[in-house]
Amino acid sequence: MVGRGYCIFDTGIGRCGIAWGDLGIVGVQLPEAREIDTRRRLFQLYPDARELRPPENAEVAIEGIALLLRGGACDLSGVMLDMTGIPAFNQRVYALARSIPRGETRTYAEIANALRASGAVYSVAQAIARNPFMIIVPCHRVLEAGHYADKISPNGGAISKRRLLSLEGTHPTASRTLFDVLLPVAPPRAPP
Repeated sequence: MVGRGYCIFDTGIGRCGIAWGDLGIVGVQLPEAREIDTRRRLFQLYPDARELRPPENAEVAIEGIALLLRGGACDLSGVMLDMTGIPAFNQRVYALARSIPRGETRTYAEIANALRASGAVYSVAQAIARNPFMIIVPCHRVLEAGHYADKISPNGGAISKRRLLSLEGTHPTASRTLFDVLLPVAPPRAPP
């Protein structure tokens, strides 16, 4: 029995953090502006974790995350996650997000439809916003309607979805303007 542990590790975008327990990874923290802020965030989320040498499952995750954040390709589907306490709906969203190939994106609505919960777009967005497994569950590949790269989860640190997608060679739609927000596009009218 390992207990809860965490470590800080270097990547191409800064120092990230990862926390684990006996059942797998419990969370990933992308870099904050300063390493002390990344450490503080990990401590707030996992106060019972101690800084330890990572077990094999966490090492695989660290190596994969570091590779992906350098723009390389890596399959993290075998990394075990500890989903204890995560609602069943969110677990289903995360499983679908993990199946999105590098270089591709889906919208919240596409995820909801794949879950056969077409009315649950808001719930999908909330699940993505609460993703504790940054990069391992690639929530940056799930975008709002129109494929806009909106904000990332609180565990995303100072990194944007747009930056993560650009590292993967994906280019989402440019940011929304005030007009996109205030003046939604009306569907085309049928000819008379």
